Amino acid sequence: MTPTGPLDGIRVIEVGTLISGPFAGRLLGDMGAEVIKIEPPGAPDPLRTWGQAEVDGHHFFWTVHARNKKAVTLNLRTPRGRELFLDLVERSDVIVENFRPGTLEKWDLGYDVLRQRNRGIILVRVSGYGQTGPEALKAGYASVAEAASGLRHMNGFPGGPPPRLALSLGDSLAGMFAAQGALAALYRRTVTGEGQVVDTALTESCLAVQESTIPDYDVGGVVRGPSGTRLEGIAPSNIYRSADGSWVVIAANQDTVFRRLCAAMSQPELADDARFRDHVARGRNQDELDQIIGDWAGRRQPGDIIETLGAAGVISGPINTVAEVVTDPQLLSRGMIADHYDERIGRNVKGPGVVPVLSESPGTIRTAGSLAPGQHNTEVYGDLLGRCADELETLRSEGVL
Repeated sequence: MTPTGPLDGIRVIEVGTLISGPFAGRLLGDMGAEVIKIEPPGAPDPLRTWGQAEVDGHHFFWTVHARNKKAVTLNLRTPRGRELFLDLVERSDVIVENFRPGTLEKWDLGYDVLRQRNRGIILVRVSGYGQTGPEALKAGYASVAEAASGLRHMNGFPGGPPPRLALSLGDSLAGMFAAQGALAALYRRTVTGEGQVVDTALTESCLAVQESTIPDYDVGGVVRGPSGTRLEGIAPSNIYRSADGSWVVIAANQDTVFRRLCAAMSQPELADDARFRDHVARGRNQDELDQIIGDWAGRRQPGDIIETLGAAGVISGPINTVAEVVTDPQLLSRGMIADHYDERIGRNVKGPGVVPVLSESPGTIRTAGSLAPGQHNTEVYGDLLGRCADELETLRSEGVL
């Protein structure tokens, strides 16, 4: 059998719904893990109906986060469902769940129980606030996590309300940290043979990407706020309107790159101007510098700006919509706009490629997600666990599957 990625041979059970847990499962599946997604009978994952485009009643959030997964149904609230789940645990490496803390324990499926069946099992838990602490039992959504962590406070324009991005950033960050934790735990298991719990919180994932905000506050009392299209004190790094009214990004805050920018604008003297000669000075005189660069960019077409600055070794680029992204030559050459054959509509659907790119054992997109909940019940419960067809039919009739 052709390897599917570096996690080929690793089996993951994914329970839970919506974004953070399924995102972690998707990342592990992209790297070759066999991911078995559990949905309660009669209560499919809401992601099946998410996404803004619709074709014949089908939505396409599912195509991204359900790819490379086998779909089974199972009622974990029943004794027989619990028994089947533990049988899967015995044959698996990682469990990913994003229930409210205490849910698995309520079903008598806490880590202590799972470990009795498989001492090497790794339990990846994603929740709003983590498994411990005074707010552990609160439900959490990405929107609240982004706000509570301080991340949302830095978004937007000074004096305006802090907007959110048009996506669930907190869920995606938590999914990535959860997958990272799973990989670290899998590596440690190769040494010790023991599993462990990976405890990932939405709030903490949003906190982890905030650069120097905490030490800046601790040492200098600085409360970083929204800065619109730029970062305060980092200059030049902003968007500038070109002659046709569109915007381009120009980033030249490093001293050597700023000198190249000045030369490209035919204003080399700016590099030695006391207002702009180093990083600190440029940060203090950010408004003046943005005005100078904006005047230069406003007299040129966006393609000319990007070509001129690229030739000079200055970082710049357009602000693309998804319509430009899907035709971007660089992304296409790297396989980052990838086809998924979606059986629901009988054709390929484009989606994001596999990140990161590995030279020797690259990940793959093998399927675009199941047609329906329970599509792989027979394969998983019959072929993997050895349950006969009559037993599976009985389990269906009892509401276990």
